[in-house]
Amino acid sequence: MADEIDTRVTPSFHPETVRAIEGYDDDTASILAGAEAAFNEAYIGVGRVHDAREAGKTNPAWTADNALIETQNFADKMTLNLAKRFDSATANLGRVIAGLERDLSQPIESRGVGAMSAEIRSYVHALPMGERIGFIQRAINAGDERTIGAVLGGPAYLSGLTPEMVTTLLRMHHEKSNPRAAKQLRAAKAGLELLGERAPLLFKEMEKAVGAKQAKVQQLRAAKAAAEKSFVV
Repeated sequence: MADEIDTRVTPSFHPETVRAIEGYDDDTASILAGAEAAFNEAYIGVGRVHDAREAGKTNPAWTADNALIETQNFADKMTLNLAKRFDSATANLGRVIAGLERDLSQPIESRGVGAMSAEIRSYVHALPMGERIGFIQRAINAGDERTIGAVLGGPAYLSGLTPEMVTTLLRMHHEKSNPRAAKQLRAAKAGLELLGERAPLLFKEMEKAVGAKQAKVQQLRAAKAAAEKSFVV
């Protein structure tokens, strides 16, 4: 774990940025573990390239150009591994989000039957349009399962609602009754957004760690390859 601060590496990669996500706690830590690990490895990995660059300068058998090429070779391998880690963390969070979205959008049709449910729907349908949503929201906040099941567990038109209204209210109900899942979903989305924002920094940070532009290293590699052809038997 990169608990120490490496001033050579952008703080944007420090795993503390994941732990700073709103809602990060015991309920969400496991969901964000993959993202946190990816940031931790990136923070350490970029630092290792800085270390390799400095070590290359001490090799008496290498010129400055040799050291630069070898540092870039190491950085390329590190970048590939880290990019895979970011991709994996992104895919995992995507699956978590999809699963939580399904859980928080499940229909409750089986609870919308019976004479009492019919009476409740009729009552709601008779309310002015501007009062229906408020009435149902109050039922959700109060945990009134009978009213919620009757209105949201039956066809929308029976209560004077649109399918879109029912979808929104159903989501409110699930989030109210399962706050842990709702918190996990918010944290997972924040983690996914953070990965998307920070992953592109990897290439810039690696270039800084190597100490030269990619174009210059490619020129050196080409010159080295051309020179080595003279030694082929």
